[in-house]
Amino acid sequence: MYKNTFLRTVSRIFSASLCLSGVGFAQTPLNAPEARISDPAIHADYRAYEQLEERIHRLNEQGIPVRDYFLSKAQCWLDVSLHEYSRNDRTPFTQDALTESERLIVLLEHRTRPASMETPLVNGAARLRPDLWARTADLKQGAALACVGREVACAEVELVHAGNEFNQQQWRHAKPYVQIAEELLSDASARAASCPVADAPAPAPLVPVLAPAAAERVPAAVRVALSAQVLFDFDQFTPSHIRDASRAELEALVARVKRDHVRIGSLQLVGHADRLNGTGNKNYNLQLSQKRVKTVRDLLAAQEMEVSGVSIDARGDTDQVLACQNRFKTRDALQECLSPNRRVQVELLGVISQN
Repeated sequence: MYKNTFLRTVSRIFSASLCLSGVGFAQTPLNAPEARISDPAIHADYRAYEQLEERIHRLNEQGIPVRDYFLSKAQCWLDVSLHEYSRNDRTPFTQDALTESERLIVLLEHRTRPASMETPLVNGAARLRPDLWARTADLKQGAALACVGREVACAEVELVHAGNEFNQQQWRHAKPYVQIAEELLSDASARAASCPVADAPAPAPLVPVLAPAAAERVPAAVRVALSAQVLFDFDQFTPSHIRDASRAELEALVARVKRDHVRIGSLQLVGHADRLNGTGNKNYNLQLSQKRVKTVRDLLAAQEMEVSGVSIDARGDTDQVLACQNRFKTRDALQECLSPNRRVQVELLGVISQN
């Protein structure tokens, strides 16, 4: 069943077509949530993310500056989609955010600015913090957007991200993304005051994409939040028992840090185990989650990514993302259902320096 679902989804990648803002493009659909339990399906989805990332990189190579509002927005939509995909979000948010990213990429590839700077509340996200939304609107009105486009675009996307988390799990899960938006807008307000093109007329929304040379001379430091979810085989903790898709996800995080010269501010690793325990040792799952954290920490340290502010936590089986209470025909099937719980969550905060 899952193989057929996967094949149908892959075929839709080549056949689905939308027409947005007068530009047609093939929408990239992720595998359906129920199909995201096999390595081929997960590999296909991660490859879709990689391909869109490569297209963003090409646009930058063609002269669109990293801090361009629309290019930044495409990147930030892609980042939050991948973030929630790695956290096993089964709602439409991951697909909706990915589609927003691709829509902007296609328009920029056609050298066309989107007709609107509005940021949709995808998946019915709550509109949190009207004061922050008002600040983004003010910053988008002036020519200083050429200097602070990245911060403004990513702040808007993170507010949508927060609103989606609020709808699902309330304020505790929304708060980190609101905080990111606050920090981005604080940086944007400070930088806008010294932007060398602040008195120039604002650019028209539908024009060929040009790199503002004056803005390019302004050093920028942009906060980023990166994450990865590292899944292990049942009852295992060694590097050789990290699942292939998770290994690729961790490698992608490391590559992003090195490519963008991210200065790491904080690195948090939280280890987990599934609820199964046939050992008679009530602390076994806690110990297993501790070993998994150590494995991931050592892998990152080998890539020169260990920092003094690294935070390590192990929670055993106290925080299950899937309970899997249904009746299963085999124990192997139950173990596979519980696989998202056998994880180490990696959360990284840092700064991209563009000096």
